[in-house]
Amino acid sequence: MTQDFSKNALIFKAFCDENRLRILDRLHEGEQCSCDLLEGLQISQPTLSYHMGLLCASGVVEIRKEGKWSYFALSKSGGERITALLSEIVTPPVGEKRRACEP
Repeated sequence: MTQDFSKNALIFKAFCDENRLRILDRLHEGEQCSCDLLEGLQISQPTLSYHMGLLCASGVVEIRKEGKWSYFALSKSGGERITALLSEIVTPPVGEKRRACEP
């Protein structure tokens, strides 16, 4: 597995919260400002800022600032990194034999 464990932990932390999963689902519709994300999430603005900070730190989400507004979008490169990391974690090395677990 890629040895940057602290960065990898941030990636998994990004997916371990119901609100962050809802935010990611909303971002599938395209780039959104924080005011649009707040609609329908039943969370406060400071709570959204906390979640967006984690999502951006993980590389899953990108932020674009325009004046006083912040716009968020899914990161293509972040998605590719996550896909590669998950594949690396769940794919055994070539030639490795799997042992059956004993009860």
